[in-house]
Amino acid sequence: MKTELAIPSDLKFLAVVEDWLLNSLKAELGNIVDLDWKKVESRLRLVIVEVYSNIVRHAHHDRPEIPVILRLGVEGSFLCLEVWDQGRGFDIRSYRAPIPSEHQEGGYGWLILHQLMDRVDYQLMVGEGRNCLTLEKDLGIGLPQDYTK
Repeated sequence: MKTELAIPSDLKFLAVVEDWLLNSLKAELGNIVDLDWKKVESRLRLVIVEVYSNIVRHAHHDRPEIPVILRLGVEGSFLCLEVWDQGRGFDIRSYRAPIPSEHQEGGYGWLILHQLMDRVDYQLMVGEGRNCLTLEKDLGIGLPQDYTK
C-alpha cells in the first residue's frame, strides 16, 4: 500500500496529518491481531507532530502556501514515511546531540526520531529546492500466512 498527502504548511492542519497517517495504517493493518495499536499510535503521533511542526516553523517559516508532501508506504509489517519540504534545509553535519545537564532548548527532535524509528535518513537537495526525510519502522508483527498485501 502506498498513499500520499499534500497539505499546507500550517499547524491548524496538524490533526489532519495525524489522522491521515494513523487511519491509513489502520486501513492497511487494522485486521492484524497482534499489533499493539496504542503503542504504535503514540509513537507515530510523536514522530509526525515533531516532523510536521518543525517543517512549518523552521523549513517553511510559517508560509502556509508551501505544501508539505507526505508519502506512506506499507509492505508487510514494514512502514516507510517520506516527508518532503521546500525549505533551505538542515545541514545534518552541524547537529550535536543535546546534553540534558546543559539545559539545551532545541535539538531533541532528531534524537526522538532516532529513538522511535528504525531508520532515519535526511537528504538535503539544495539544487532541487526540496528536501526529504525518510523514516522507517518495522512494526514487528507476525502476518498471517494468507496476508498478500
